[in-house]
Amino acid sequence: MEPVRCDVPDGPGPLRGGAAPVSRTDVLDRAVGRALSALSAAAKKGLGDAALAELVVLRASQLNHCAFCLDMHLTLAREHGVSERQLDLLAAWEEAEGVFDERERAALALTEAVTVLTECFVPDEVYDTAAKHFDDGQLAHLIGLVVAINNWNRVMVARRVPPGGYRP
Repeated sequence: MEPVRCDVPDGPGPLRGGAAPVSRTDVLDRAVGRALSALSAAAKKGLGDAALAELVVLRASQLNHCAFCLDMHLTLAREHGVSERQLDLLAAWEEAEGVFDERERAALALTEAVTVLTECFVPDEVYDTAAKHFDDGQLAHLIGLVVAINNWNRVMVARRVPPGGYRP
């Protein structure tokens, strides 16, 4: 799946919205930021696999070109035991035989389908494959996680928040 490339001749430009944020919730109204954070936390908890959650979040962030989220979640992925080999090959996961197991591959395919929505729908084959690896609750949380990170990616890209500001 080829992501749409943005033509930005002079780089991303200055941060929009004033001074550099203290935390990622500072780029939004506090109530909205807290709500997005709560959605992310609930989805990760319900999925029940922190390492997989970070792979999903990283893949969506790659597709959305969100440097802040990539920087943040690379740190978290390492903390949750995602291997350097998986991090190195995540952008080419479909070609990385033996690096990602079938469950991870199903989650990554669903992540791409929900993030990009090229056909305006998630293909049945992608959804059905994911449903073989996740129960209904886990699948709902996985989709919720993809929705949450796509929201965060769009906020951070729209506000031009640079990488390096993440503090746990």
